[in-house]
Amino acid sequence: MAKPQILSVVESPAHPNFSALYRRLGFDEIKLNSQRKAIGQLKKSKPDFLVAEFNYGYANNYAGVNVSNLDTLLASLRRYSPDTRVIVLVEKAERQYVDKLAALFPLYEVLVLPVTPQQMTAVLAEDNDTD
Repeated sequence: MAKPQILSVVESPAHPNFSALYRRLGFDEIKLNSQRKAIGQLKKSKPDFLVAEFNYGYANNYAGVNVSNLDTLLASLRRYSPDTRVIVLVEKAERQYVDKLAALFPLYEVLVLPVTPQQMTAVLAEDNDTD
Protein backbone atom coordinates (compact mmCIF):
# COMPACT_ATOMS: atom_id res chain seq x y z
CA MET A 1 0.00 0.00 0.00
CA ALA A 2 1.29 3.45 -0.92
CA LYS A 3 2.20 5.91 1.79
CA PRO A 4 -0.13 8.86 2.27
CA GLN A 5 1.14 11.97 0.52
CA ILE A 6 1.44 15.62 1.52
CA LEU A 7 1.88 18.39 -1.01
CA SER A 8 3.63 21.34 0.67
CA VAL A 9 3.58 24.66 -1.13
CA VAL A 10 6.36 26.68 0.49
CA GLU A 11 6.31 30.25 -0.74
CA SER A 12 7.79 32.11 2.23
CA PRO A 13 10.19 31.63 5.13
CA ALA A 14 7.21 31.64 7.52
CA HIS A 15 6.17 28.19 6.28
CA PRO A 16 7.45 25.73 8.89
CA ASN A 17 9.72 22.92 7.75
CA PHE A 18 7.90 19.79 8.85
CA SER A 19 9.61 17.40 6.42
CA ALA A 20 11.10 15.26 9.20
CA LEU A 21 7.77 15.23 11.04
CA TYR A 22 5.92 14.12 7.90
CA ARG A 23 8.41 11.27 7.38
CA ARG A 24 8.11 10.21 11.01
CA LEU A 25 4.32 10.11 10.65
CA GLY A 26 4.61 7.94 7.53
CA PHE A 27 3.91 10.50 4.83
CA ASP A 28 5.69 11.08 1.54
CA GLU A 29 6.12 14.83 1.04
CA ILE A 30 6.27 16.65 -2.25
CA LYS A 31 7.61 20.13 -1.53
CA LEU A 32 7.21 22.82 -4.18
CA ASN A 33 7.97 26.52 -4.11
CA SER A 34 5.16 27.86 -6.30
CA GLN A 35 1.48 27.34 -6.82
CA ARG A 36 2.03 26.98 -10.55
CA LYS A 37 4.23 23.95 -9.89
CA ALA A 38 1.71 22.65 -7.36
CA ILE A 39 -1.09 22.81 -9.92
CA GLY A 40 1.12 20.87 -12.34
CA GLN A 41 1.74 18.27 -9.65
CA LEU A 42 -1.99 17.90 -9.02
CA LYS A 43 -2.37 16.78 -12.62
CA LYS A 44 0.04 13.89 -11.85
CA SER A 45 -0.90 12.81 -8.33
CA LYS A 46 -3.68 13.10 -5.80
CA PRO A 47 -2.16 14.01 -2.43
CA ASP A 48 -3.96 13.22 0.80
CA PHE A 49 -3.13 16.67 2.19
CA LEU A 50 -2.21 20.07 0.79
CA VAL A 51 -0.39 22.44 3.16
CA ALA A 52 -0.15 26.06 1.99
CA GLU A 53 0.01 29.58 3.36
CA PHE A 54 -2.89 32.01 3.08
CA ASN A 55 -2.32 35.62 2.04
CA TYR A 56 -5.38 37.82 1.85
CA GLY A 57 -5.88 39.75 -1.36
CA TYR A 58 -5.41 43.33 -0.24
CA ALA A 59 -3.80 44.30 -3.54
CA ASN A 60 -5.45 44.67 -6.91
CA ASN A 61 -4.06 41.30 -7.95
CA TYR A 62 -6.84 39.56 -6.03
CA ALA A 63 -9.39 42.23 -5.15
CA GLY A 64 -12.81 41.64 -6.64
CA VAL A 65 -11.87 38.38 -8.35
CA ASN A 66 -10.04 36.27 -5.79
CA VAL A 67 -10.10 36.28 -2.02
CA SER A 68 -6.49 35.24 -1.61
CA ASN A 69 -3.39 33.75 -3.14
CA LEU A 70 -4.94 30.26 -2.80
CA ASP A 71 -8.06 30.63 -4.95
CA THR A 72 -6.55 29.37 -8.21
CA LEU A 73 -4.75 26.48 -6.51
CA LEU A 74 -7.90 25.40 -4.65
CA ALA A 75 -9.99 25.64 -7.81
CA SER A 76 -7.48 23.34 -9.51
CA LEU A 77 -7.57 21.04 -6.50
CA ARG A 78 -11.35 20.80 -6.84
CA ARG A 79 -10.88 19.67 -10.44
CA TYR A 80 -7.88 17.33 -10.17
CA SER A 81 -7.95 16.02 -6.60
CA PRO A 82 -11.25 16.82 -4.86
CA ASP A 83 -10.61 14.48 -1.90
CA THR A 84 -7.38 16.21 -0.88
CA ARG A 85 -7.67 17.77 2.57
CA VAL A 86 -6.47 21.38 2.72
CA ILE A 87 -4.47 22.66 5.69
CA VAL A 88 -4.13 26.43 5.58
CA LEU A 89 -1.37 28.24 7.47
CA VAL A 90 -2.13 31.87 8.23
CA GLU A 91 -0.65 34.79 10.11
CA LYS A 92 -2.74 35.84 13.12
CA ALA A 93 -3.52 39.24 11.60
CA GLU A 94 -5.06 37.60 8.51
CA ARG A 95 -6.98 34.81 10.27
CA GLN A 96 -10.21 36.81 10.08
CA TYR A 97 -10.16 36.65 6.26
CA VAL A 98 -9.83 32.87 5.94
CA ASP A 99 -13.58 32.47 6.42
CA LYS A 100 -14.10 34.19 3.06
CA LEU A 101 -11.96 31.49 1.45
CA ALA A 102 -13.73 28.76 3.42
CA ALA A 103 -17.04 29.97 1.99
CA LEU A 104 -15.72 29.13 -1.48
CA PHE A 105 -13.60 26.03 -0.87
CA PRO A 106 -13.58 23.26 1.72
CA LEU A 107 -10.76 23.70 4.22
CA TYR A 108 -9.82 20.79 6.45
CA GLU A 109 -7.93 22.83 9.05
CA VAL A 110 -6.69 26.37 9.59
CA LEU A 111 -3.56 26.79 11.70
CA VAL A 112 -2.28 30.15 12.89
CA LEU A 113 1.46 30.70 12.49
CA PRO A 114 3.75 29.86 14.13
CA VAL A 115 2.55 26.26 13.98
CA THR A 116 4.09 23.76 16.37
CA PRO A 117 4.97 20.17 15.47
CA GLN A 118 2.38 19.06 18.06
CA GLN A 119 -0.38 21.03 16.30
CA MET A 120 0.49 19.57 12.91
CA THR A 121 0.77 16.06 14.34
CA ALA A 122 -2.69 16.34 15.87
CA VAL A 123 -4.21 17.49 12.57
CA LEU A 124 -2.55 14.79 10.49
CA ALA A 125 -3.29 12.05 13.00
CA GLU A 126 -7.05 12.79 12.99
CA ASP A 127 -7.72 10.89 9.76
CA ASN A 128 -4.48 9.11 8.92
CA ASP A 129 -5.69 5.90 10.59
CA THR A 130 -8.60 5.56 8.16
CA ASP A 131 -6.59 5.77 4.93
